[in-house]
Amino acid sequence: MSKSLDEYRQEFERSTNRSMSLPIAGMIVWLGISVASILLPERSALLILLFGSGTIFPIGLMIAKLRHEDLMSNQNPLAKLMGLCVLMVNLLWLVHIPLVMYAPQFVPLSVGIGLGLHWIVYGWIIRHPLGLIHAVGRSVLIVLVWFMFPEQRILMVSAVVVLMYLFTLYQMQTRRVV
Repeated sequence: MSKSLDEYRQEFERSTNRSMSLPIAGMIVWLGISVASILLPERSALLILLFGSGTIFPIGLMIAKLRHEDLMSNQNPLAKLMGLCVLMVNLLWLVHIPLVMYAPQFVPLSVGIGLGLHWIVYGWIIRHPLGLIHAVGRSVLIVLVWFMFPEQRILMVSAVVVLMYLFTLYQMQTRRVV
């Protein structure tokens, strides 16, 4: 007998324990990117951005163990949906890599926005606007700072991402779980 969507959502909520591990990991990594952009030449900071963003998932898995979050569940179709969203976001590397080679000034923009798109689906799963707020707010603010601070794009984009994670983590922690 199949479960209802509400039952799957409740199960998702129980097994993921508010799903805070990956955003915590993302915030840590993007904070490191911010620091790298201050201390290192732009090209080095760009490489830190590229390779650092690839460490978010493994760091998130370690944090998830400590927080008792089941990030790798394949029992719940909503968890599978989130996994597919992560795949979708990672397919954008097929855009990011040519940008690194031919238009590196666009990489903070593409990676900063691209890695936040899955939040929309996460918000739908948990029935909370925080996913839309995060994805749309992050995207709009990234575009703004990318234009406003052309000499500090990596720093400003990473600062926006960190601030959005802080705001979203607060929402995740304080929201009423249905």
